[in-house]
Formats: sequence, C-alpha cells, structure tokens
Amino acid sequence: MSSIVRPTSAQMTRRLLVLAAVIFAIVIAYAQMAFDWGQTPAEFAADSDATLRVAGYAFSIWGVIYLGLLVYAVRQALPQTGESRLIQRLGWPSLLAFLGIGWWIVASAFDWEWGTVALIFGSLLVLLVPMLAEAGTIRALSRTDRDRWTVVWPLGLLAGWLTVASPVNLLTVLTGNGSLPEALSPDVSPLVAVTIVAVAALLVTFRLRTLAYPLPIAWGLLGVFVAEQERSRELVAYGALSAAIAVLVGAVILTFRLRRGIERPI
Repeated sequence: MSSIVRPTSAQMTRRLLVLAAVIFAIVIAYAQMAFDWGQTPAEFAADSDATLRVAGYAFSIWGVIYLGLLVYAVRQALPQTGESRLIQRLGWPSLLAFLGIGWWIVASAFDWEWGTVALIFGSLLVLLVPMLAEAGTIRALSRTDRDRWTVVWPLGLLAGWLTVASPVNLLTVLTGNGSLPEALSPDVSPLVAVTIVAVAALLVTFRLRTLAYPLPIAWGLLGVFVAEQERSRELVAYGALSAAIAVLVGAVILTFRLRRGIERPI
C-alpha cells in the first residue's frame, strides 16, 4: 500500500535507475524505427510467422504500455513519493524487465533469434514471479490506492502482453529454424500455445485479482483471431477467439465476484 515513508538515498538511486531503464526501453524502440537500423519488430515477427500470427494493429498496445511505464517510473523519481512495499519489492525486478524489453529490440533488429527468446521469457519471469509473490499485497490495495494505478497496472499490462508475446516469439523462431515436429498438424502447436496462454491468464488473475494482467492477453488473442481468419485458418482463429472470450469473462468474474474476500490468504 502507498506509504508516507520517504525514500533513503539508496532507494532513490534504485528509483532513478528504474526511470533510466524505462527511458532506455522507449528510446531504443523508437530509435530503431526512426533510424531504420536492422529489422523492425514487425519484420522480425513476420519473417517466420507461418505457425502463429498476430494482427499488426495489436502491437499498438505498446503505446499504452510505454505510457504506463513512464507514469510508474516518474512517480517514483519524485522524492515526495513514499517507499511502499510494492515499490520496494518490484523495483529491481521491473528494472531488469525494462532492460530486457529494450535489449529485445536490439536482438530482433539483428536477428539474434534465440537471444530474443531468452530476453522475452526472462523479462516476463523476472516481473511476474515477484508480482505473484506479492499477490496478497496487491489484492489488499483499495481501488483508490495510488500503487494500484501507478505500480500494479503498468507492470500488469507489461506482464500480460509479454505472456502473449513470449510463445508467439518462440513459435516464430522454431518455425524459422524448422524445429517444430513434422508429425504435428499445423494447427496443433498454435492451439496448444493459445490454450496455455489462456490458462496462465486465468491462474495469474486468480492470484492477483486485477484486470491489468488479463486485458492485454485478451487483446493479443483477439489479434491472433483477426490474423488467422484472414489466412482462412478457421480452427486456429476461432480457438483464439474462444480463448480471448474465456479470458475476458473469467477475469471479470475472478476480479469482481471474489473481491469481497481479497484479503483472505489463498
């Protein structure tokens, strides 16, 4: 919960490093597009997306995510912002995640395929694991608590999108290298990935009880539906649509129907 305890010099140093990491992640993404060095993230994704594809418009969510991360980091950089439990516990993990998504842009630009896999999964895990460890604190936040809107929501949005992007990234690399088992139907791998993402979304939402995490996942699954329907892959398309609906409905039920008992340990 938000705190009035002023940060120490060491804590302020951590906060300024978090701000620097956010700026790095945003600047490197826009610099790559502005100066056109290497592949764009869209070109990297399109290079081997025969197995699973996400509609291009879905990636516009990065604008919302970057804005949220700026709010998260700038608020911490203000000396009058208290050192709450969540700011303290998620500070270093979030910094690593921001560096990871920034370096992912570099890795994709130069087609370091397995580097992108390591960076995107690493960024997801380093962020999601401590959020789950602090699930009790997150559930106990009131709707008006500043940490809910400036810590949980920005980091939840990022973690949710990475949950969709990670398996898509992995399937892209495996497809490009011809590493997917030939015995599998072309529809099996993407349907398995979609199912895993949907189950993960509901399990994590059950713990955190916030829509910040599942919303970008549902958005990404809808992007899969649009892209795969355009390719007339009806089974994958409607599997993704079903998963998106299940995530949305399930997340709303888990977040609001269980709200009354959020302070009880699970």
